Amino acid sequence: MRIGIIGLGLMGGSLGLALKKTKIISSVVGFDHNLTHCEEALKLGLVEEIVSFSEIKECDMIFLAIPVEAIIKTLEKLKDVSEKTTIIDLGSTKAKIISSVPASIRSNFIAAHPMTGTEKFGPSAALENLYQGAVVVLCDFDSSGDLHKERTVGVFSHIGMKIVFMDEEAHDKHAAFISHLPHALSYALANSVMKQEDPKRILLLAGGGFKDMSRIAKSSPIMWSEIFKQNRENILEAITAFEKELSLAKKMVEKSDWETLANWMGDATTLHKIL
Repeated sequence: MRIGIIGLGLMGGSLGLALKKTKIISSVVGFDHNLTHCEEALKLGLVEEIVSFSEIKECDMIFLAIPVEAIIKTLEKLKDVSEKTTIIDLGSTKAKIISSVPASIRSNFIAAHPMTGTEKFGPSAALENLYQGAVVVLCDFDSSGDLHKERTVGVFSHIGMKIVFMDEEAHDKHAAFISHLPHALSYALANSVMKQEDPKRILLLAGGGFKDMSRIAKSSPIMWSEIFKQNRENILEAITAFEKELSLAKKMVEKSDWETLANWMGDATTLHKIL
């Protein structure tokens, strides 16, 4: 199979590296509107060739590793591909993307969310083993054609991913709490500290805890603002739930209710018995 990847940043570039290690493909080619990304991707060996958008449309499988709003726009440009061309999006939201797929290519389309990544972006962030051992969520799978379902399972299995099937509405709600909320908190933490502290003192005093919690605030603002836009209602619900818990902590500290605070913290530690 000839694989085409649209978007040659962290996700697309890492996918190219992973696919090139398998024996089920003949070639991996790429397309990106950013010419610098194209040059870097070739230099780093993420893809074998940079091709035009019309050439990408001739591939057996096309992966959309681009921001979620761009995925919707690109699907419109792919609505005349062959019925044998598989189109897989790698976006972090699913319901809006699925509802936006042109009817002519719904059978071709696979809605996928690889639950992996880092705070870095661009071709230089690509990692050969990013997908190895990670979960990929496939949504509304029954609406896809048999050929495309078979290819998708085969490719994700060959690059070492664990496949989970889920309703897109359920996916977006769970992702809001587990993936999207942590990004909101990280951005909020970074902004609150920067507005209170001298940057030099941050460098002197910031330990592992602060660095861990603020790390993902380095993620692409363009990509994440679009995710928040598409998953707005679920993210608002997640933020509200967090605000409730933070308010409880504030009240316990105000009242010097240390025993209740310790119990509240203890409840939180049970999360790591699951993870």
